[in-house]
Amino acid sequence: MNLKRLGIYLNDHLLGSTVGVDLAKRTERENRSNPVGHYLATLIPLLEQDRATLLAVMSALDVRVDPLKVGGAWITEKLSRLKLNGSWLRYSPLSRLVELEGLCVGSHGRMSMWKSLEKVAAKEPRLARFDFAFLCQRADGQLETLQTLRLRATEMAFSDTSVETGEQAPVPTEA
Repeated sequence: MNLKRLGIYLNDHLLGSTVGVDLAKRTERENRSNPVGHYLATLIPLLEQDRATLLAVMSALDVRVDPLKVGGAWITEKLSRLKLNGSWLRYSPLSRLVELEGLCVGSHGRMSMWKSLEKVAAKEPRLARFDFAFLCQRADGQLETLQTLRLRATEMAFSDTSVETGEQAPVPTEA
């Protein structure tokens, strides 16, 4: 097994995990009063658990955390806030949609990583203690819920009710 390449791969996913947790927290804060925020409040601890599991996998394999990638994750998340969303000073329905899309991408990435690690674990005894199949199934369920919320946010983002007209933007209903 090429531990150098595996270390790069795991550090790339650590970067993604760091960005994903920060994105989920920011999106939850902006949506506390609606179903998106309610779901994310339950998802964030699981994302943090997944990040901790990834760090434990790295530790089990003696893979060092790349501080440049962790710092890059912080910068990436902050820069992602600068996207144009049709409203310079406040959160818009397009913000919610784009953020949910980002969380969907992250969930798909976690599923892929857990599947890859499950394959690696078949030949690497140091990974035997991790239940990658369960982690993959959990990420798949999370992705399904995020996709439902994303589709509802799509309807809201492109409805006639808009920030520009001063109307209150609707939010997705319960998933």
